[in-house]
Amino acid sequence: MMTIHAYAALEPKDVLQPFTYEPEALGEYDVQVEITHCGVCHSDIHIIDGDWGHHHPAVAGHEIIGIVRDRGARVNQIEVGQRVGIGWQSSSCLECEWCTQGHENVCEKSSATCRDNFGGFAETIYADARFVYAIPEALDSVNAAPLLCAGITVYAPLSRHVNASSKVGVIGIGGLGHLALQYARAMGCEVTAFSTTPEKEAEAREFGADHFVNTRDEAQMKAMRNTLDYILCTVNVQLDWRAYLRMLRPFGTFCMVGAVPGDLAISSGHLVGGERVVTGSSVGNRSSMREMLEFSARHNIIAQTEVMPMSEVNAALNRVRNNEARYRIVLEN
Repeated sequence: MMTIHAYAALEPKDVLQPFTYEPEALGEYDVQVEITHCGVCHSDIHIIDGDWGHHHPAVAGHEIIGIVRDRGARVNQIEVGQRVGIGWQSSSCLECEWCTQGHENVCEKSSATCRDNFGGFAETIYADARFVYAIPEALDSVNAAPLLCAGITVYAPLSRHVNASSKVGVIGIGGLGHLALQYARAMGCEVTAFSTTPEKEAEAREFGADHFVNTRDEAQMKAMRNTLDYILCTVNVQLDWRAYLRMLRPFGTFCMVGAVPGDLAISSGHLVGGERVVTGSSVGNRSSMREMLEFSARHNIIAQTEVMPMSEVNAALNRVRNNEARYRIVLEN
């Protein structure tokens, strides 16, 4: 029986401490992955703090890169010694109408890597190989880790909704937004970045923005009315949603990927008059994940990261809590 060393919050809002557990025997579809890197995401903090239910002791971490050290008898698509990645979703039923259509991410029996299981703030993890992904050689491990959650979160809706003729707006230049700008640019879109921080303009343009709007400037906001085909909102705070809906052209789409608390105050007139759409998106399906990794390698999508030792996981979490990370933190074993 293997003993896995990890870092866990024993109760909600606890500081993480060294923790050991013995996993169940390796299943026929499972792989054992020695973790080399794991990104830190705001979702990890929600898990640790108990915001999404009591799942303690909680070993968070779901942007995992590592090396396969063992595999179950029925695993044939992944080799021992291969570098792989594990994201938010760890399993689904693979039998329901959604799974059989390739939409495993909306399966009612879906489980999450660090909500329903012990996650990646550890030395090793056992995982269902059907939700484990080969990492393209061109992607550096530090860069690849955040793509497994932040990357797929913004890539999936963009790949569904936009094309090279789309005029795209991205709200928020942070852990999600800086990647969304790069993906939209690589897809050939004309891209506008929205931020409350004027000092981020130069950086936003480096990430791929053609235009920059200071959202505190009323004149700049009004000038954007009826100019965009698609808006991707990556922030998790309440905004003037009506102002953004006015920016959409007829048949335009407003997509939420940030977990905004509370209700959205919008006017039905802004939807009905121009046949506009308000939608949302979470992590993508398995096909989207593989496609995103290949697209990222091909177009040199770079997550801006800070690297810290796994032993400094609490310091890393504090940086994310305090919005000090620029823009993703990756822990390294």
